[in-house]
Amino acid sequence: MTESSANKLLNGDACHRTSNGKRSSKNGFVKNHCVFQQPQKYRRPREKNQNVTRNSSLYKKPFSESFEETPLVVAVLTYMGYGILTVFGYLRDFLRYWSMEKCNVAQEKEEQKDFVPLYQDFENFYTRNLYMRIRDNWNRPICSVPGAKMDLVERASHDYNWTFEDTGRVVKDVINMGSYNYLGFAENTGACADAAIEVTQKYGPGVGSTRCEMGNLDIHEELEQLVTRFLGVESSLAFGMGFATNSMNIPALTGKGCLILSDELNHASLVLGARLSGSPIRVFKHNNMISLEKLLRDAIAHGQPRTHRPWKKILIVVEGIYSMEGSIVRLPEVIALKKRYKAYLYLDEAHSIGALGPNGKGVVDYFGLDPKDVDIMMGTFTKSFGAAGGYIGGKKELIDYLRRHSHSALYATSMSPPVIQQIITSMKIIMGEDGTTLGADRLRQLSENTTYFRRRLCEMGFIIYGNDDSPVIPLMLYMPAKIGAFGREMLKRNIGTVVVGFPATPIIESRARFCLSAAHTREMLDTALDAANEVGDLLQLKYSRREQPRPSLGWMSEENLFQD
Repeated sequence: MTESSANKLLNGDACHRTSNGKRSSKNGFVKNHCVFQQPQKYRRPREKNQNVTRNSSLYKKPFSESFEETPLVVAVLTYMGYGILTVFGYLRDFLRYWSMEKCNVAQEKEEQKDFVPLYQDFENFYTRNLYMRIRDNWNRPICSVPGAKMDLVERASHDYNWTFEDTGRVVKDVINMGSYNYLGFAENTGACADAAIEVTQKYGPGVGSTRCEMGNLDIHEELEQLVTRFLGVESSLAFGMGFATNSMNIPALTGKGCLILSDELNHASLVLGARLSGSPIRVFKHNNMISLEKLLRDAIAHGQPRTHRPWKKILIVVEGIYSMEGSIVRLPEVIALKKRYKAYLYLDEAHSIGALGPNGKGVVDYFGLDPKDVDIMMGTFTKSFGAAGGYIGGKKELIDYLRRHSHSALYATSMSPPVIQQIITSMKIIMGEDGTTLGADRLRQLSENTTYFRRRLCEMGFIIYGNDDSPVIPLMLYMPAKIGAFGREMLKRNIGTVVVGFPATPIIESRARFCLSAAHTREMLDTALDAANEVGDLLQLKYSRREQPRPSLGWMSEENLFQD
């Protein structure tokens, strides 16, 4: 994109900031925010992130997020736990050095000691002494469709998780609370599966070429036209890999003389793409509009380092739903700042497309905004659509530019025909173009499941992060020993969950992450909640000291509460 196109895409609408004067709560109590004009009795204390822009006039609906602070005692015990593990780790390294304990970790040869090291010292230490203790919670083989329920291959380890072997037993009907199957399209029966089979018989399973050579099929064109209509943009471009959609396209959009402003919790694909671009990167605090505005002001006031020339382009990079926090981007405020300071906006809707908004069109639809206000709309087909790949939507000149300059568009093999058909069929169902209400029913069911599950966990006393409407629900574990224990105990109760620790999260903010799906029935959710309640009592995970939340109806019907 050229500088002239920047003038066409952006305008100078002003953003006016407001703030309230409420005091922050003490350590151990919930600190959250609700951006909307509501009766005083519904207002709650602010979150742990104090410097947040408040401009309720930009929001057409309630916006409530909760990030309860870590209780002081829990934080101290968590640090002590990691300290003890570190001490024992160094002791075991000492024993390994003197061959008193077998060393299973990869090591560099003695003659290579003068080379650049392949392994960073602390990461290697963490892997062999801390991660190995809980490694059995990850990479579990699945031998069925990863839908609402799944079958797991049972594994056993006889060397403390260094290696695994199959026991020959299959754990049947495990309730899947970990997959990003938001709308339940990960299935082997139904309209999507039937259409994919039919297309496979017509085109085959693969293409064997790039799109710019012999791999551009008519269904590739159909998919991009459908995505364009779905997003409400001028044009779009589909890619075969969601990760590469970010990592390979950001370098095509920015370069020397451009500046990238990135949220501190952005996904690794966004971080990699920003680094590959060669542009300077400045990080702002998560969802903090004051921090973002300060960086924008400084960038415009001071320009490029040394020369102080104006930046050719300033690109703001954010996500729709942050998959580790369960938070939703403050898109109305980001757009207002972007317009005011003549910047570009890159929005990653990997988790929000299909999962948010009354029409399932993502965070733009959720806030009732104009898609034209987002310069680069990125998303993936891997979650709500039950397929693979990603897309970028925007102005026609942007997409034409990417077709010629994106490495992912020029050199990657074309998307598989059955995968394309899975996306087309599921997207038409969401849009209602299949002649049924199945898409609307799934959107409503996801909203109801999210509201119910989040409310019940809060009532049990767990510390839950994120936005009230986010289908990603992090349950805080904190202590290192409880990461593995929670995953194992839940699996004993036939519940499959994802537990997350360092380096994916801060070292003292380990958590379990539940991902809700429209395919989950109320009976499944109650079973998972009962299991979580039992394990929470067993492991003493109920740290929350907040008041019980008020009932919520979710984004599908919340607007009815505020009608005239």
